[in-house]
Parts: sequence; structure tokens; C-alpha cells
Amino acid sequence: MKKGIIAVLFVLIAVGVSNAQVTAIRAGRIVDPETGTVASNQIILIEGQDIKAIGANVAIPPGATVVDLSRETVIPGMMDAHAHLCMNTQHKRDGGRYYFTTLLDSNAKRAIQGAVNAKSMLEYGFTAVRDIGNEGNYACVEVRKMINSGEIDGPTFITAGRIIAPYGGQFALQPDKQNLAEPEYLFADTRDEMKKAIRQNLHYGATVIKLVIDDQRYIYSVDDIKFAIEEAHAAGAKLAAHAWTAAGALNAAKAGVDSIEHAVAITDEALAIAKQNKVAIVPIPFTERDAVLSGTPGGNRETNERWFIDPVRRAHKAGVMMVWGPDVIYNTLEFPRGKVSIDTVDEWKMTGIPNLVILQTLTTNAARLLGIERNRGWLKPGYRADIIAVRDNPLEKIETVKDVVFVMRNGKIYKQGK
Repeated sequence: MKKGIIAVLFVLIAVGVSNAQVTAIRAGRIVDPETGTVASNQIILIEGQDIKAIGANVAIPPGATVVDLSRETVIPGMMDAHAHLCMNTQHKRDGGRYYFTTLLDSNAKRAIQGAVNAKSMLEYGFTAVRDIGNEGNYACVEVRKMINSGEIDGPTFITAGRIIAPYGGQFALQPDKQNLAEPEYLFADTRDEMKKAIRQNLHYGATVIKLVIDDQRYIYSVDDIKFAIEEAHAAGAKLAAHAWTAAGALNAAKAGVDSIEHAVAITDEALAIAKQNKVAIVPIPFTERDAVLSGTPGGNRETNERWFIDPVRRAHKAGVMMVWGPDVIYNTLEFPRGKVSIDTVDEWKMTGIPNLVILQTLTTNAARLLGIERNRGWLKPGYRADIIAVRDNPLEKIETVKDVVFVMRNGKIYKQGK
């Protein structure tokens, strides 16, 4: 009886495998972001969710769906490692301050915004996103669950839940309104509080831990941060550290966090330590569009030069791994979330670093930071079929990533058109 059941199971499994959707992509060019090499006139064979084979002479099986991208350049799906999909700051209403956004928007609304923004990110070529806090009362976790169940469209979604911070977090609270930081933050000023905050996040579904190092006069010490890293890593979660000051970035680098977010005031000393400790940085561009929408045209130019372009150039010189994460917290009907994120490639281009390095921040570097490098971030057999196509070669014209004409995630086509 048991042997009969096992035999039936094997047959069902074999039927399932044989019935998996087979797609063949005719790629005019394939760019490998790891090496910067380009292969022409390739066939990518996809079976189910995975890439089965790649090559110039790969046979296309009868009945396969054929996608003609013979005029386009094919690259791995892009990744945004510092997003806030469940937040939409309205410049006029909120005065550009997301503190007011958190007070005025309900958790239900923010979950809906997260679903809308997740779909937008996918349409613009982002097949993986790390959501890094300021997401209401775990609204981001619910969005991730619905993406994973196939109920809504979206990227591979990594979520932080509530941000852990010293008392006050990133807000200036008042003594008679102490609870207005809820539910954005978990305040933790002792080791026991840090442990409880990390475990609470993990219990409610967070898959990465976000720690604010500074933003108050008191900051986490190197030993504090090491304690948090050990607690997060023990549960299989990475730790991202918000650091807006030089002292905060230095402590984060010394502690060996997985990533330093923003790093606007990072010193050369901290960069050297980050390189040694294999710490990635996720720099933040300051855009003219944001300045215009906030009513201060030109207001971000000097800030961008000082807090983005300069740190990026120095990080590149120091050999520190950089990852794409523009920290977008707004979108409009005219400027959907995916467009706002990818348009910051213009600021990256202003740094003068090589196009290949910028492409790596969007793909291979991001995959390593997000912890998904074993099955995403590259186009090779055995990896998930997260594939996008652009019109030009991004090694020659990096801004072509703003014009994604084809998107596939897990072997499913989400966008196809000229």
C-alpha cells in the first residue's frame, strides 16, 4: 500500500515538472553585472520559476512561449535596498515631514499604499525590495504575505517592521504626547530592551532588523550595536543601521553591521573600517524633483553634492561595497514609486563613478546585502528567473535603466511591451 502511494506521488511530481511553464527569451545582449561582460544573441530557457539554460545554441522546446528581446539588453532584475513602500509623504499636507504623515494616515491606508507601491516597483524593473521601516503597525509584513501568496503583484519583499532606536527615535516628542512615536518605533535603551524589540519584530514577521544609531544626542555604542547584531544574526536576520552622523557611522562600521544607511557624514576612517569589516553602505541621493515638490527649487543641489556625491566618490575610492537605496517616501499619480526610485540614477551618474559600479549597486551588490545571492541577482542556470530588459547597454548608457520594457519575476511575465 505504501509503495503504491509513493509511486503515485512520484508520478504526480513528474507530471507537475513536465507541465511547468517553459519560456524562451531571445536576448539581443545579456550584460553580466558581476564581470561587466556582454554576450550577444543568447537564448534564456526558463522552466517554471527558474532559469534552465543560457547560451547561443540552446534549443527551444516545442510548445515553449517565445519572447523576442533580440533588440534589447537583458539584465538581472533590479533591487532597491532602502524603501518605505507603506508611507507616502504628501508635500503640501505634511510640509515634507513624515512625522505628520505617520499621524494622519491610518495603518489600513498605509497597507493599501504598500500594495500599490509594490506593484509600481515591479513595473519599473525592481524584482526585489528591502523595506526598511516606517511602515505603520507591521503593514509591510501584510503586504509581503499577500505578495508571497500570489494575491497581489510585487517584488521579493524583505521587511523590517518597526525601527529600533534610542528613546525618541527620529522624532522630537513632547512630554505630554509621549506616544506619538507609535507605531513607527520601538525604543530600546538597555540590552534587555534591545533584545525584546528585536524579538518582537521577528515574532510579528520582520525579516531584517533596522537600528537607528544616532539622531539624538545619545547614540548607541559599538558594544550596543554588536549586541544587536548578534541577536539579529542568531535568528537569521541581517541588521541595517541608520547613521546620519560621523560618530554614528563610525560606531556602526566598527561594530560590523550589515549595512550603513545614508552615511551622509561618513569619514574616510569609517569607510576604511567598513571595507575591512565588509560593511556595505546605502547612500541617499537628494533630488531636484523632491525640492520642487516641497516648494524649494534648487534646494537640494548643495545638499546632494555634500551628502551624496562626495560620500559615494570616497566610498568607491575606498573599495566599499555600495547598494542602491534612495529612501523614497513619496509618490504622486504623475510620479509613481518605481519611477521615483529609478530616476535617482541621474544623481548616481553625477558622481562620475563607472556605470558598471552603478549597475552592481542595483543587482549583485544588492542581492548580497539582501541575503538572496544564492538564487537571485545573476542570470545563470539554477537561479530564479528575475529578468528585465532595457533598450540600450547600461554599461555605456546607465540611464537606460529608467526605460524598462520587460519584467519577469519567478518566471512570470509582468511587463512586456515597447
